[in-house]
Amino acid sequence: MPNNLLSMLRDYEVSVATSKEADHILGLLKEVAKWLKEKGIDQWGFLAGGGEDDEVRQAINNKETFIVKRDGEIVATFTLYQSQSSWDKYIWGNLNNEAVYLHRLAITRSKIGSGLGKEVLLWLETYLKKEGKNTIRLDCVGSNSKLNEFYRSNGFENVGTVDGHSMFQKNF
Repeated sequence: MPNNLLSMLRDYEVSVATSKEADHILGLLKEVAKWLKEKGIDQWGFLAGGGEDDEVRQAINNKETFIVKRDGEIVATFTLYQSQSSWDKYIWGNLNNEAVYLHRLAITRSKIGSGLGKEVLLWLETYLKKEGKNTIRLDCVGSNSKLNEFYRSNGFENVGTVDGHSMFQKNF
């Protein structure tokens, strides 16, 4: 993926994250994890406790993490893996194909419900098509019914469940 990616998404800018933004990205992820826990949703608990800090920083250093900004402020982040992480292998099995794996899509609480999540997913599809990719996969906690419905309503197919996690895939 190009290091200098900068693209418009309605009134937002999408770019590859830099190491200077790592602390802010971790803060956003932990803020969302805390909010989920407060709502009784058991998702990202390991992340909230700092268990994924090194993995998040590595994804940023590998230019796999993206940020979405509005007026210079980071309002969303997500990570795209071009090959399976150990977690993906656990959930999906060991697959050697061209799918891209979406991780840690997070939107600042002030933008939840604004349609930004849907726009990010549409941007991702357009971006990945330009990169020659045609499949995106992700997983989320199966008990998070709103998130599961969000992915279904955005064209993702629920293709199974492993260890309480819903597996979603979209081909384009």
